Formats: sequence, structure tokens, C-alpha cells
Amino acid sequence: MNNYELIYIIDAALEEAARKDLIEKFNGVITANGGEVVKVEEWGKRRLAYAIDYKTEGYYVYVAFNASAELPKELSRNLGNNESVIRSQIVKLLTKKSVRFALRPSSRLPLRQPQRKRPQQKLPRRPPKKRPPQRKRLPPRSNHRTFRRVMTMIRMSER
Repeated sequence: MNNYELIYIIDAALEEAARKDLIEKFNGVITANGGEVVKVEEWGKRRLAYAIDYKTEGYYVYVAFNASAELPKELSRNLGNNESVIRSQIVKLLTKKSVRFALRPSSRLPLRQPQRKRPQQKLPRRPPKKRPPQRKRLPPRSNHRTFRRVMTMIRMSER
């Protein structure tokens, strides 16, 4: 059996009796499918970080349970089908052994012998490429309108 945590948000507009029935329903789904509810915490009504379906408040419920690997899919399906549940998340808790491997995945790999460095061969240097000679830069051309203005000024001064 695996350890799981479930957090789900119920619509805050739901009445208290209906909310209690809904929490018992999901706990019943866990026990009916061979799971064991370890802890149930009702965190109460809280403001959501962002609006979900135009709702800004929700009632948070935390459930810790032990179950087989198939139960989270069934529980997720039931949570998704219920319209009063705004969001839900099921997380599998890691055991001590799996935490060690999750933190150090290299510990599962076989050891390799360190490779010796090979001496590098020195290659002869190539002569630098010959670049074509650079052209002399001409002064920037004046634009056509400027040319026409200057010519007009010269013609007017000649008259």
C-alpha cells in the first residue's frame, strides 16, 4: 500500500450539512476501495489565489490515506464528476527508500572506470588567410534634393 495526500476545494456557497456529507462521501470512496483514511483536516473557508469559475472563496479539505495504486484514479474520477468540488490534487508520498533514490538518481547507475586522458597531437598551424585590399571610402553622396537646391542657388546668383 502507498501513502497519499489529497487536498480538494469545495464550493464555499455549499451549506454545512451538505459539505459534511460530501466529505464523508469521499472518505467512503477511499474505504470502499480498500484504502485506509489516516487523517482528515478541514482547513475551512479561504480566499482563492485567483477566481475559478467566478468563485473567489473555497472550503479546503486535507485527507491523508493509504491505498493501492488504482484508488487515486478512481478517487480523482469521483472528485471530477462532483460539481461542488472546485479543484483537487492527489499526491503520492515518497517512502524513505524512494526518497534516497529520488534525490540521488546517480546511485542507481553502475560505476564506470575513469577514462585516461589521451595526449593531444599538435597540428601544424595554417598560414593566415590573405584578405583583399580594402577600397578607399568615398565621401557620402549628397542627396538629389540637396543637389537641386545647390544648383538652383548657383543659377539664381548668376542672374
